[in-house]
Amino acid sequence: MTQPLNPPARLLMGPGPINVDPRVLRAMATPLVGQFDPWMTDAMTDTMKLYRSVFHTDNEQTFLVDGTSRAGIEAALVSLLEPGDRVLVPVFGRFGGLLQEIASRCGAAVHLIETPWGTVFEPEAIETAIRVVRPKVVAIVHGDTSTTMCQPLAEVGKICRREGVLLYVDATASLGGNEFAVDDWCVDVATAGLQKCLGGPSGSAPITMSEAAVSVVQARRHVEAGIRASTDAATGTRIGSNYLDLAQIIDYWGPRRLNHHTEAATMLYAARECARILLAEGLDHAVARHRLHGEAMLAGLRGLGLTPYGDPRHRMNNVIGALIPSGIDGETVRAAMLDDFGIEIGTSFGPLHGVIWRIGVMGHNARRDAVLTTLAALEQVLRGCGAPVAGGSGVGAALEVYS
Repeated sequence: MTQPLNPPARLLMGPGPINVDPRVLRAMATPLVGQFDPWMTDAMTDTMKLYRSVFHTDNEQTFLVDGTSRAGIEAALVSLLEPGDRVLVPVFGRFGGLLQEIASRCGAAVHLIETPWGTVFEPEAIETAIRVVRPKVVAIVHGDTSTTMCQPLAEVGKICRREGVLLYVDATASLGGNEFAVDDWCVDVATAGLQKCLGGPSGSAPITMSEAAVSVVQARRHVEAGIRASTDAATGTRIGSNYLDLAQIIDYWGPRRLNHHTEAATMLYAARECARILLAEGLDHAVARHRLHGEAMLAGLRGLGLTPYGDPRHRMNNVIGALIPSGIDGETVRAAMLDDFGIEIGTSFGPLHGVIWRIGVMGHNARRDAVLTTLAALEQVLRGCGAPVAGGSGVGAALEVYS
C-alpha cells in the first residue's frame, strides 16, 4: 500500500527552491472557491495590486501566469515575438541560453552577444549590439543563478527606450532580494517565480507589462471560438501558444473575465501571501536583509578558506558562488551536507559544473541561524574531506559581519 507523503526535513540552502515561508504554506491550505466567485475575482484583483508594488510599477497589466517561472518566460516571449522578429539576447550564464532556446522556438531570429561567465555586460556593449541588430526585443536575465552575477539594468533600459526596443527581463532569481524597479529602469516586460527571494513554492509566475508591450500583444489578439463576441475581431499573427497567450490571459484577469483556464487557486493564494509578506516587511528592508545575510555567508565561506567566484562588484545578494578547492570532490561534500546535516547546497551547470558550489541565502532562509548552521556543517564536512580548516573559522567570520 502506498504510504502518505513524508518528505525528509531539509534546509534548502542551494540556488532554489528554498524552504517555503510557513505563512505561505498556511495560505495554501485556504479553502477553494469557484474561479468566478466574487471573492476569488476580488483576490485576483488584490494580487495584481500587490505585485505592482513588488515590481515597482504602475503597469495595469500585472498578474500571474499559472505555471513555473519558465511558463512566465515563455508566455512573454511567445506573445511578444512573431516568426522572423529579431531578438537580441545578451548571455552571461546558463539562463541567458534558456532565453535563446525559447526565442528560437518562437521562430525569432536570435542574435547573441556573450561575456565570460562570472562577468556582466557594460551598457555600451548592449547599445552597440542594438544598433547593429536593430531588434524588436532585448531579452536578458537580471540575476543568473548559474554564475551568481546580477546584471545592472538601469542604463540598459534607457538605451532600449531611446532606441525603440522592447526590454524583457527574467527576474526569477532576483526579485524581492535585489533592487528591481520596472518603471524607473524602463523595463517593458518582467517575469519572476516564487521559489527564490519571494519565499514561496514553484508554480506561479508573476508578470508585468508596459503599455508598449501590451500594444504588441493586443495586436495579435485572437479570442477562442465558443467565447468570442461579435466585437472580438482577430488581428495580427496568432500567438503560437494557447495556454501562454498573454492577450487571452489579459482578458481572463481583466473586467470581462473571459474564460481561458481554471485559475490555480492554491498557487494564487501562495503568490498573494508572498507579496503580502514582502510588502509588510518593506521592499528596501527585504533587499537589505538579503544583502546582510549574503555578506555574512560570503565572509563565512572566505573564513573556511574558500575563494568566491565571479566579479564581486556584481554579485547577487542571495546566491554566493565558491570555487571547490583542489583535491576536494564537490559532489562528495554536497552528499555529506545532505546526508549528515539535512542541508542542500548546489553546484552549477555547463563549464561550472563541479567547479563551484552555489549557496543560496534567500526568502525565508535569509536569516542568521540558517547562515550559521550551514557554515558550521560545511566546516565539519570539509574537515572530514581533509581540508585544512580551522575550527569555528566560518561561523566566526560570519558573526563579525553580524556584530
